[in-house]
Parts: sequence; C-alpha cells; structure tokens
Amino acid sequence: MTRIDFHTNVPDKIAYACRLARKAYMARNKVVLLADDAEQLAALNAALWSLSETDYLPHVLAGDALAAETPIVLTDSDGAELPHHDILVNLSRHQPAHFASFQRVFEIVSAQPDDAALGRQRYVQYKQQQYQPSHFVAGKA
Repeated sequence: MTRIDFHTNVPDKIAYACRLARKAYMARNKVVLLADDAEQLAALNAALWSLSETDYLPHVLAGDALAAETPIVLTDSDGAELPHHDILVNLSRHQPAHFASFQRVFEIVSAQPDDAALGRQRYVQYKQQQYQPSHFVAGKA
C-alpha cells in the first residue's frame, strides 16, 4: 500500500519540494514532482536549476525523450505518462488520480488558509480510502 506523508505549514512549497527531491535523489530514489499549473511548474523547474551551487539535480519535464532515464520528472498534468513510480511529491491542490501507483506520496501543504483547507480535504479523502497518512508540521521540532 502507498505510504502517504502530509507536510503542512510549509512556508515555500517550491523550495520545500526541491529539498525533498534532493534528499530522495541522494537516496537513489526516482521522483515525480506534480505542480498545480504551468506557472508553478516553470517556477519549480527554475528552482531545481538554482537550488545549490554544488548540487546537480537531473530533471526533465514529463514527456521528454530522456524522462525514462532521468531520476526527477516534473509535470503539471495528473494524466501525464510517467516513467517511474517511486515517489510522488504533490504540490497541486487535488488528490492525484494515480497516487496509488507510487510507493510513497508526499503531500505538500502551505499555511495559506485556502491551501490548508484543501489539504485537510485530501487528508480526509485518503482516510476514506483506507490509507493512514502521517502528518509532519514544517518548522516544528
């Protein structure tokens, strides 16, 4: 069964997702980053290029010819054909249609009231589907 982890109260979803992707990549996992829209996708792509002066995080957009060989794939389409299903980092505001095909899902939820409310709805949806999501509040030790 897919492991689902909610990370809430996140001040910057893009930066947070980039750090999660770096951690997963360093652990030799393959990652899909699901953006909410084209604007967030472009910001995510740019942020991965500038995350660190010393780290290189190989990434491409879903549908790229090199996607199957690249450990980090970015998309803003829930219906995109994806080459791997290790980890999904969801920055969108909806429950991904094919989340259960992944070994692990990270739901990234900001502190903004509308995003937090939609995050709570997704949490309830997962529970209704018999998943037991964990919850981590960013910034709390």
